Amino acid sequence: MWLSLPLTAGPTFGDALADRSAPVVLVAAVGLWTGWAGGLVAALVPSTASLTAVRILFPAALVAAVWAAILSDDPTGTAASFALAVTSLAAVLSLWAMVGDVYVNGSSYGDERRFPLRPPGPVVLGPLEVVWAVMVAATFAGPLLLAARQWVPGVVLTVIAVAVDIIGVRALHQLSRRWLVFVPAGVVLVDRSVLLEAMLTLRPRIESMGLAAEDSEAVDLSNGAIGLQVELRLDRTGDIVRTPARRDRHLLVEPVEVTAVRFSPSRPGQVLDAARARRITVE
Repeated sequence: MWLSLPLTAGPTFGDALADRSAPVVLVAAVGLWTGWAGGLVAALVPSTASLTAVRILFPAALVAAVWAAILSDDPTGTAASFALAVTSLAAVLSLWAMVGDVYVNGSSYGDERRFPLRPPGPVVLGPLEVVWAVMVAATFAGPLLLAARQWVPGVVLTVIAVAVDIIGVRALHQLSRRWLVFVPAGVVLVDRSVLLEAMLTLRPRIESMGLAAEDSEAVDLSNGAIGLQVELRLDRTGDIVRTPARRDRHLLVEPVEVTAVRFSPSRPGQVLDAARARRITVE
C-alpha cells in the first residue's frame, strides 16, 4: 500500500498544490517524496527502529491526505476518497499488534522470540497523541511557511519541529523497545518504564504462566496498560529493581522481592502458546 501512494494519493497532492507558488510546491514535493522514501525503507526492513518510523510516518500520511483533500478542487471526488482510503488503511495497519510483533522480531537475534507490550495507559490516553500531533504539525507547517516567505512563524515552527522531533522520536522509540522475550535460558521482561534492570527468570524457576485474575496479588508491571494481563509465577522469591519515580531518581534503589508479576503483552494468547512450545506450564 505504501509503495502505491505516488499513484493512489499523488493526484490529490498534485491538485492541492496546483495553485501554490513554486517554492511551496518544491518544498512540499521534497517533503512528500522524502517521507515516502523513508516510510518505504522502514516498511521493507523490519526492525524496532523501523516500527517507530512506520508508526510516525504512516498516520502522518493520512494527515497529509486530509490536508490535500481539503485544498483540492474536488474534496469529495474519487481521487481524494481513494487517497484517504489507502492512507487510512496504511495508518491502521501500522498500529496493528501483528505488525508490531513482526517488526520487533526483525531486531531479534539467536534463538529468541520477542512479544511487544501494550503502551502504558497514562501515556496512550492523551500524551502519546499530543506528542505525535505536535511533531507532525510543526514538521509540516514550518518549512511550508518558510517557503511562503512567512519568515517569523516559519522559523519559530521549524525550530520547534527540530526540538520536538528529537525529543518525540526518542520517547516514541522507547515504547517500541518494551517486550517479553523467550530465550533458551528462560524468560526476560524488558520495560525501562517500570524496571530499571531487565527481569530474567530462568526456566527451572518458572512455576507457571497464565492469564492474570482480576484479584491477582502479583506485582503489577503493566504500568496501567489497557488489556488482558499475563501472570508469571515463580517457584521461589526473586528480586526485581523497579524504575523510581522521576522525583526519586537521586535516591538509592532497593530491590523488591516478588513471587509473581503480571504484565500486558499486545498478544497474550500468542505469549501463552509460545510458553507451551517451550515446555513452560500454562494455567
